[in-house]
Formats: sequence, structure tokens, C-alpha cells
Amino acid sequence: MNEEQDLLDGAALTVYRLNGQFLTIGDGLAAPAGISVAWWQVMAAVQEQPLPVAGIARAMGITRQSVQRVADLLVAKGMCEYRPNPAHKRAKLVAITAAGEAAIRRIDPQHAVMAWRLADALGPAAFAETVAVLTRLSAALDMIIAADESAG
Repeated sequence: MNEEQDLLDGAALTVYRLNGQFLTIGDGLAAPAGISVAWWQVMAAVQEQPLPVAGIARAMGITRQSVQRVADLLVAKGMCEYRPNPAHKRAKLVAITAAGEAAIRRIDPQHAVMAWRLADALGPAAFAETVAVLTRLSAALDMIIAADESAG
């Protein structure tokens, strides 16, 4: 293997580990509100504005089907609702309800504590740089995937 392959493997394995760590932390934060981290992610995605399931999936980098399952559960529990989508008759918008907002508000205090703890452990500047580097990595991968899809 060459150095670039080693770096790709190291980046991928680190991100997979980070994903597991974030899911563990997220589940711990979400549990007192009676929701899962997956529910929290979908509600957070539509907290600012309603989105179609496909839009949520794109933003989260996961399949539309997995978002659809979570959205259906959230609607059944009254934490989200489906609304008509003026841009697309069949793809309804997912919108957070007052109950969903209340669940997220219950998470906020411990979420703030965890954010402070991580900033304290890394240092605020290193924390910001870490986010910037991960964002650049994601954008580079998006470009490569798009190039492969258009070539393909």
C-alpha cells in the first residue's frame, strides 16, 4: 500500500469510530427526552424549516428509506407532521411539531454541557479547526463522488 492509501484507510477508520462515538453520546443525550438519536437527527434537520424526506437524507448522508422510517415513527408519535409540498405534489414536507420541539428543548442543557466538555478537552481553536477539516473532507468526498457519478 502507498502513503495515500494508508491515509485514506486511517481517515475512514477514524470517521467510522467517530460515528460510533457520536451515536453513543447522542443516544445518552436523547434518552432522557424519550427519543433515539436517529429521531433527534431527523427533528433537528427540520427544526429551521420543513423538508422532504429526500432532502433530509441528502443533508444527513443516509438513505431516503431510513429517513422515511424515522419520519413515519415521528409522525405517529406526534413529534413531526407531514405537510403539503408546493414544489412536489407527492413528496410531502416533514415538519417538527410542538411536541418535537419540546423533546429537543429537554436535550439542550446536556447538549450544551457536552459541547463545552469537548471544547474544553480540545481547546476552542482546535475544536473549530477540527470541524473545518471535517467539513473540507466531506466536501472533497462529495466532489469525487459527483465526478464518478457523472463519468459513470
